[in-house]
Amino acid sequence: MKSKKYIIQSAISTLELEAAAILNVAKNINDDFEKVVSTILQCDGRVIVTGIGKSAIIAQKIVATFNSTGTPAIFMHAADAIHGDLGMIQRNDVIICLSKSGNTPEIKVLVPLLKSAGNKLVGMVGELESFLAEQADLVLNTSFEKEACPHNLAPTTSTTAQLALGDALAICLLECREFNESDFAKYHPGGSLGKKLYLKAKDLALSNEKPSISPAAAVKDVLIEISKNRLGAVAVVDELEQVIGVITDGDIRRMLENNMSIAGLKAEDIMGKQPKSIQADALAVEALHIIKENNITQLLVLQQNTYFGIIHLHDLLNEGIV
Repeated sequence: MKSKKYIIQSAISTLELEAAAILNVAKNINDDFEKVVSTILQCDGRVIVTGIGKSAIIAQKIVATFNSTGTPAIFMHAADAIHGDLGMIQRNDVIICLSKSGNTPEIKVLVPLLKSAGNKLVGMVGELESFLAEQADLVLNTSFEKEACPHNLAPTTSTTAQLALGDALAICLLECREFNESDFAKYHPGGSLGKKLYLKAKDLALSNEKPSISPAAAVKDVLIEISKNRLGAVAVVDELEQVIGVITDGDIRRMLENNMSIAGLKAEDIMGKQPKSIQADALAVEALHIIKENNITQLLVLQQNTYFGIIHLHDLLNEGIV
C-alpha cells in the first residue's frame, strides 16, 4: 500500500499534467479553429463526430454537448462506420474525426472513405504529421507532452485535451448562434435543470392553498387559517385582494413569547407590513434567490398587484430547484 503522501502527490501530478495539456491546446487555437466554427455554422446538415477507443467515448460526449447547445450532431463509431454506419452521413454534414495518433488502422481505412463522399473533414488529432492530419481539410491540434499514465500508455491527458477542445467548439457555436436560456430550456425540459429554466412561481403557487385573511380578523381566526392550510403563513389582504401584510407562524410564536394577550388583537396588529413577494410569471428559481437572501421560508406570489398565492421553501425542494 502506497503512503498517503504518495497518493496525494500522484493525484496532484495527474491534474497538473492535464491542466498543462489544456493550456497547450489553448495556445494552439488558430485560424483552422475559426474555420471549423464557420463551416459548422454555414452547413445545412449535422456534425458527425467519430473516433475509436477512448476517443470514441470523448466523441460521444462532444455530440451530447453539441446537441444540448443548438448544434445538431450524431456519433458514429469509427469501427462500425466501415461496416455499414457510413450510411448515416448525408451530403451536407461536417465530419469531425478524433484520434490521439491519427495513424490507427481503423482511421487509415475510414478517412479515405470519408473523403470520397465530399464532406468537409475535420481532424482533432494529437500528431500533426499523422495520416489523419495530412488528409483532413481542417486540423484541430490536441498535441500534448505525455499521458498522465506513468507508462505513458492509458489515454488520460490526450482525452482531456480532446474533451476541452470539444467544449470550446460547442461554446463558440452557442455564442455565435446567440443560443439563450429559453433555447436551452427547449432541449432540457426534464429534471431540475429544465425546471430552473421554465418552471414559474405561479406553477408552484397553484399547487398550494391560498390562505388569506382580512386585516380586521381576530388572531384566533389567523391561527385557524394558518393551521388549516399548512403553509406556515397567511396573507393579509384588503377588499380588492391586494396584499397589505403577511403573518407567519413565527410571528405568532414571537407574539406569545412577548406575553401579549390575544384578546382584542387583530391581524393588522401583528402582521408584517412589507412582505417579500414575487410576480406570478417570474421563474421559480428567482423565488429561491429571494427566499435565500431574506432567510425566509414562505414567499407571496402576486399577479400584478393582486394576491395570487404562496410558495413555501418545501415546494422548491420537492421540485429539485434547490
